[in-house]
Amino acid sequence: MRKITNWFYLILVFITMCQNILAENVKKFYVVDLKKDIGSTTWLYIQKGFESAKTYNADYIFINMNTYGGEVLYADSIRTQILNSKIPVYVFVDNNAASAGALIAISCDKIFMRKGASIGAATVVNQTGEKMPDKYQSYMRATMRSTAEAHGKDTIINGKDTAFNWKRNPFIAEAMVDERTVIPGVVDSGKILTFTSLEAVKNNYCEGIAESIPEIIENNLKIKNYEIERFQPTGWDNIKGFLMSSVLQGILIMLIIGGLYFELQTPGIGFPLAVSITAAVLYFAPLYMDGLAANWEILLFLIGLVLVALELFVIPGFGIAGISGITLIIAGLTLSLLNNVDFNFEPVKTGAIGKALLTVIGGTTMAFVLILYLSSKIGSKGIFRKMALTATLNNEDGFVGVSMENTLLIGKFGIASTVLRPSGKVSVDGTVHDAVSVDGFVEKGEKIKIIRYETGQVYVEKI
Repeated sequence: MRKITNWFYLILVFITMCQNILAENVKKFYVVDLKKDIGSTTWLYIQKGFESAKTYNADYIFINMNTYGGEVLYADSIRTQILNSKIPVYVFVDNNAASAGALIAISCDKIFMRKGASIGAATVVNQTGEKMPDKYQSYMRATMRSTAEAHGKDTIINGKDTAFNWKRNPFIAEAMVDERTVIPGVVDSGKILTFTSLEAVKNNYCEGIAESIPEIIENNLKIKNYEIERFQPTGWDNIKGFLMSSVLQGILIMLIIGGLYFELQTPGIGFPLAVSITAAVLYFAPLYMDGLAANWEILLFLIGLVLVALELFVIPGFGIAGISGITLIIAGLTLSLLNNVDFNFEPVKTGAIGKALLTVIGGTTMAFVLILYLSSKIGSKGIFRKMALTATLNNEDGFVGVSMENTLLIGKFGIASTVLRPSGKVSVDGTVHDAVSVDGFVEKGEKIKIIRYETGQVYVEKI
């Protein structure tokens, strides 16, 4: 009986050890979808997805990509996140990796593509699709080259000869931006480079072609024992990503400043102040909840508003209070966009300060333009025609600043109630009026005649 029990324990221990060994051999893949235009929302997905991958103890991160591009600033932030990741990052191009998407794809450790997919065409364009000036293209060319160079070179030994070849040719990456780059057998002059999946494989810009991520794992990576976890963005992630768009933040700054200006120009509390407060809440709320906007940064903004108000309504002229207020407002709005801890700016990424200042200054400039535009429209036409009083109060229409009843006294007679030296009081029809004598002194009780009424004053002469 004892021998049977011992054998049972041995078998149980053996099974447990086998399970542990099998569990240790399971490779964990974490998938983050990037299937929107590159912007604040996709940047938020990548940030949260990579953090979740660390928590999940993932062995690999897969970016499932299908995008036509987007904002270069956010694409560069995603690129930096990938290059600095301690977990290997692979990308599966599920049809499109165009423009900013190509930059992100090239930054990944391995590129896999679906049959019929494409990658390239990374020329910088504006919102209307027009090509930007060469200084923007120059920066993008260098960024694409350095991203390709970051993957290093392969060492090829052929007998006694040793050669070093780029894993990803930097000039191919540059050709995706600049049509002037010529690579014999790859791209001719005058054409922006875009690879199909087969062309990408041929030129070492793709490690394999597959129809799904599981197929890549099994057939290309040769991993049979694995599990896949996907990042699932919440509704709040989408809202916060939308509110943290640099374009929307600039518009909110415009509404904050513009609303305050028009509120100060009108009596009472009304619609412009409501717009300003709502815009301020939408600007600071996601930044505060994300840990970017600290209490003291919001307080700087509020103190700045108070100083500007004091300068406008209390302190004559424009001086220290006004300049300090404007400085604090800009500082509060800018610092709220940065990932600083008090006055420690080490966590702030390169270029973030410039981007934040550009957003704030851009929003402020738009606010002044809006103020100038609306100031010329309010009260004149359109939806703004009833927002200001435009009536003209003419004397001919009976609009005067003083009562005109005394004009009826002209030509009437009375007596001096007091001595006029030359001003005093006169009595006409039993009513006493202030009056000025045109004849000099008039003794009390003497008869007078009302001869005119000007500037609110009765003028008399002695009879």
